[in-house]
Amino acid sequence: MEPSSTRFFDSFDGTRLAWREMGEGRPVVLIHGYFSDAATNWIRYGHAAAIAAKGFRVVMPDLRAHGESAKPHDPAAYPRDALTRDGHALVAHLGLTDYDLGGYSLGARTVSRMLATGATPRRTIFSGMGLEGLIDTGRRAGHFRNILTHLGQHARGTPEWLAEAFLKTTKGDPVALLGILDTFADTPLATIEAFVQPALVVCGAEDADNGSAPALADALPDARYVETPGGHMSAVTKPELGRAIAAFVSA
Repeated sequence: MEPSSTRFFDSFDGTRLAWREMGEGRPVVLIHGYFSDAATNWIRYGHAAAIAAKGFRVVMPDLRAHGESAKPHDPAAYPRDALTRDGHALVAHLGLTDYDLGGYSLGARTVSRMLATGATPRRTIFSGMGLEGLIDTGRRAGHFRNILTHLGQHARGTPEWLAEAFLKTTKGDPVALLGILDTFADTPLATIEAFVQPALVVCGAEDADNGSAPALADALPDARYVETPGGHMSAVTKPELGRAIAAFVSA
C-alpha cells in the first residue's frame, strides 16, 4: 500500500500546509514530532501501512515549518497554539466529524491542545509523550532552543548532538523551527483529567524525554498504557509503535 501524493491546503492564516494519506475507511489523523515530518514519522517505518491495513484512512499532516509545509521566517507566523489551529483547520478542510486523533511527541502535545480547544475525536493516541511534556512545556522548549541556537557545538553522543543529527536528515530549517517553540502552550492537569475520549498512551521503555508516560495514562480518565521498545528517537523506528496504534483504533 502506497501513500498518496502530497496534498496542500491553506491554514487559518494562509500558511500553505501539506498532508498525505494512506488507506480507506474511518479517518485516523496522525501528527508527527518536532524536527520530523509525516513521511519520516509515520510512513517510513510502516506505521501508517499497519493502521491502513486494518481498514482505516490514515491522514498525516506536515506541521508548519516541517516537511513539505511552508517554513515562514516571520515571527508573526508562530503565535501561541498555531499548530493547534492548524490541526483544527485540517479537520475542517477535510470535513471530518467522526475520526480518531493521535500524535508523536510534539504531535501528541498538539493533540492535547486540540482537545483543550474543542476537538471532538472519538479516540486519541498520545505517543512519545509523558505528563510533564503536556503540563510544563518550558523544559523541552528550552532544550530545543539550546540545540537550535548552538548548532555544530554539541558534544558527540549527547541528546543535543543526536537531535541535531536528526535535524540534518530531515533537512530542517532552524529559523522556522525556532519559531515553533513560541507556539508551545501548557495544558493544565485539570484539563487533561477532563479528556473523556478513550486514549492510548504508547511510549518507548527507555523514553522519559517528556516525563512519565504511565503518569499521563493515570491522569487521563479512560486510557491504556502500552510500552514499546526503544527511547524517544528509536521507538519511532520499531514496528511495535504502529502495531499498538492499529490494535487500539481497531478494537
